[in-house]
Amino acid sequence: MKRSVLLQPLSREHHIALKLAKACVGAALSEDSAKINSACQRAAKSCMGELHTHFDQEENTLLTLFDGTSGQALADRTRSDHRELMAMLGGLQHNDAASLDRFGKKLSEHIRFEERELFPELEKYFVTKLAG
Repeated sequence: MKRSVLLQPLSREHHIALKLAKACVGAALSEDSAKINSACQRAAKSCMGELHTHFDQEENTLLTLFDGTSGQALADRTRSDHRELMAMLGGLQHNDAASLDRFGKKLSEHIRFEERELFPELEKYFVTKLAG
């Protein structure tokens, strides 16, 4: 099913973030300190830049649609995941392989949750509101 035009830009950003997540896990498993350091720096930069912006956009626009509704649990989980990912920044800044691995796995899990659970519910919401 094609993603709603309203969510397509965020889905494209998810694709980019999945590549980052895969690179993080791969570097962490490589045991190559240069690869780990490079991936940690890339992930930390992303946390402070595009991921932070992406999370803010979702939280300040999309997730507010679910506040006080049956979608509240999805919004709460999304916000919790965002906080958890941002909290991993310290380990990334210390070029820690275990932190890099956890970050990559959590980022991948989070994106898949949004694409498979959150976004389909948002699309249902859009259809309901536009039809009503």
